[in-house]
Amino acid sequence: MYNVSVSPHVRDKSTTQKIMLDVAIALLPTLGFGVYHFWADFGARPLMLILVSVASCVAFEALFELIVKKPITVFDFSAVVTGLIIAVNLPPTAAWWMPVLGAAFGIIAAKMLFGGLGQNFMNPALAGRCFLMISFTQRMTNFAVDATSSATPLAAMRNGETMDLMTLFIGNHGGCIGEVSSVAILIGAAYLLIKKVISPTIPFLYIISTVGFIAVIRLISGDAVSVNYLVSQLMAGGLLVGAFFMASDYVTCPITHRGRVIYGLLLGLLTALFRTLGSTAEGVSYAIIIGNLLVPLLERKTAPLPFGCERVKRVKIKEGKSNG
Repeated sequence: MYNVSVSPHVRDKSTTQKIMLDVAIALLPTLGFGVYHFWADFGARPLMLILVSVASCVAFEALFELIVKKPITVFDFSAVVTGLIIAVNLPPTAAWWMPVLGAAFGIIAAKMLFGGLGQNFMNPALAGRCFLMISFTQRMTNFAVDATSSATPLAAMRNGETMDLMTLFIGNHGGCIGEVSSVAILIGAAYLLIKKVISPTIPFLYIISTVGFIAVIRLISGDAVSVNYLVSQLMAGGLLVGAFFMASDYVTCPITHRGRVIYGLLLGLLTALFRTLGSTAEGVSYAIIIGNLLVPLLERKTAPLPFGCERVKRVKIKEGKSNG
């Protein structure tokens, strides 16, 4: 006796709301550490930026859906996650209106105008962050404390300085609100991996290939390569948070296994090029955005053949000759 039913035959208890809530929970350690770390210099400002970012994303999504008379979807927590990721990438010196503009661009221009969650062709949070970086570069790269310059670890390494690995691991240095502590990021990443919210393929390939390509590029350029430098590149900046919380986004990463492998390697190559040859020390956001744009091509080229089908080879017939 066979039980015949309509598709889908593979069922799962996961829902969009549950997945997004797990991602939001995983982001709390790194954001919480950022608030604690910058409290002495900036007070409650980082916390205010986080709250404004989340509230703006939720408000813009709800407002857009009310205007176009669509069902309200803010209760799936996707807008909350977008707001948290935008906040992760903000410097503690940012003005209150910057997350508002980033949320407006990310939610409306990169998400809702394309049909909402599942239809966006790029990560809305990264779209908002790149919009702010391009529009307000000086403000987005300002980490000064009381008019005193506070260089990020990546900028310091560009100047030839050697970083203390324990300082990078714990997070006792300058940077964006949610990317200063490697251990806090890894706690959130472990939560996502244990809950099987994300697959380890893209994050691990992204991290390993970034470090590997940086080593290769520096060797080709004749620059010295040390273990300290490579590990510092891994823990500094937004590589870890980008790999685990942005590159593995369900909507904007490939669904095929081969596509995920190529995607992870591509992100590593782009990040390495931006960090070593680009005008700025960081490059994670731009690398992932470019990768998002190439995902449809990757999925098309790596799509598996249906069972029993053979790949048809195109034969080019020379002009003037018949195929008889």
